[in-house]
Amino acid sequence: MSNFELSDSQSYIREKSSTLPSSPAGEFIVQFWGVRGLIPTPSSNTNRYGGNTACVEMHVAGKRLIFDGGTGLRVLGKTWQELQQPLEAHLFFSNCQSNRIQGFPFFAPAFIGENCFHIYGTAASNGASIKQCLYDQMLQPHFPYPLQVMQSELQFYNLTPESDVKLDDVTITTALINQTQRSVGYRVTWQEYSVAYITDLHQNADQVERERILQFIQGVDLLIANATYTPPTSHNHDSADLLWQAAVNAALNAGVKRLAISHHHPDDHDDFLDQVQVDVKSAFPQAIIAHEGLVLAVGDMTK
Repeated sequence: MSNFELSDSQSYIREKSSTLPSSPAGEFIVQFWGVRGLIPTPSSNTNRYGGNTACVEMHVAGKRLIFDGGTGLRVLGKTWQELQQPLEAHLFFSNCQSNRIQGFPFFAPAFIGENCFHIYGTAASNGASIKQCLYDQMLQPHFPYPLQVMQSELQFYNLTPESDVKLDDVTITTALINQTQRSVGYRVTWQEYSVAYITDLHQNADQVERERILQFIQGVDLLIANATYTPPTSHNHDSADLLWQAAVNAALNAGVKRLAISHHHPDDHDDFLDQVQVDVKSAFPQAIIAHEGLVLAVGDMTK
């Protein structure tokens, strides 16, 4: 696995609040379409941060990359339909759990014949490929239409941890983040800029796992990571300060320039996340709690 050297004088993140612009070949832009973990949580208490499950879009060097296909993928697909032009994009799945793939059957651009999607993932804990996992969730009785009704060109790629995907001058590197869940992380590198997407950190990682993760995210401009939660039960907000510490520690120890914490627990309402934002910033000033619609630009190609 390669380490990528960054230029401290040029690598930084600036925050935007606008809709993702059309990205020319000289831009690296990140937008959050789904920031919730485990299960979608639409309610009056999640309006500001959003209730859709995981989906992050990156525009880099003119290419469209998507990370995870939770229900945020449906919203992303609706905006792409408005472009009214053939689309080609690359979808990277961190694992095959329902909250990472449940938006794929509702991804409208996949039903349009002129489009092409490259789909990447590693084998699930039961050995199933990403293609098999996506296929299975669209079978009766789970879904009324099989994957074959998607008219777009779908190309599937089986990844192994510590492998690279090269898209011209963009490199996407993988690493095993969570052995139990067979979850992988992705590091996207273009020129001197890099973003790491690791959304299955857990509190009980051993020293070998922690060192592997730190090497993988070393010096990135933006780290997208999760707070660490126990299984899908309600959690005690009184001890929530312990939940984001793993992400902050990783960012500090790896010299990360900016941290975005995503995959919020279903019980985390807007007011609570506002307070988490305050607490996290006190520990890592360049941290932000991700919300749907958040747009971050990596570097500034105009300077």
